[in-house]
Amino acid sequence: MRYVVGCDHAGLPLKAPLIAELEMRGHEVHDIGTDSPESVDYPLFAAVAAAAVRDGRADRGLLICGTGLGMALTANRFERVRAVTVSEPFSARMARAHNDANVLCMGARVVGPGLALEILGAWLDQEFEGGRHQARVDMVMRPEGGLER
Repeated sequence: MRYVVGCDHAGLPLKAPLIAELEMRGHEVHDIGTDSPESVDYPLFAAVAAAAVRDGRADRGLLICGTGLGMALTANRFERVRAVTVSEPFSARMARAHNDANVLCMGARVVGPGLALEILGAWLDQEFEGGRHQARVDMVMRPEGGLER
């Protein structure tokens, strides 16, 4: 599977171990940066990653900033992207099983390297269950959540 991985300056400490885990599992990784502790704007990295997922240049994405929240907010503005911010393994599994999340966001100021690896592993090991969950994912992906006003 092809992964696009990006971070801002706050997420930099988690990026290398998470990329190493993806590569150890045989995934192709495209690292879009940042590679420096100098302050950068997280939306720029989230947008590049989300566009890669949207356009099919990557199957999934991994984004890391201070909290993971800004990355997810930015990524979810892109069509076909279902980004989630996760800080423990159960939510990572459920994000894949029920929501078919294709972009995982984490906060380096929220989780340390050990927990981040557990979260990534739970997300990677869980398949989307489909079935009744597919109809809900389809609703989420429609404008305004598929809800009529």
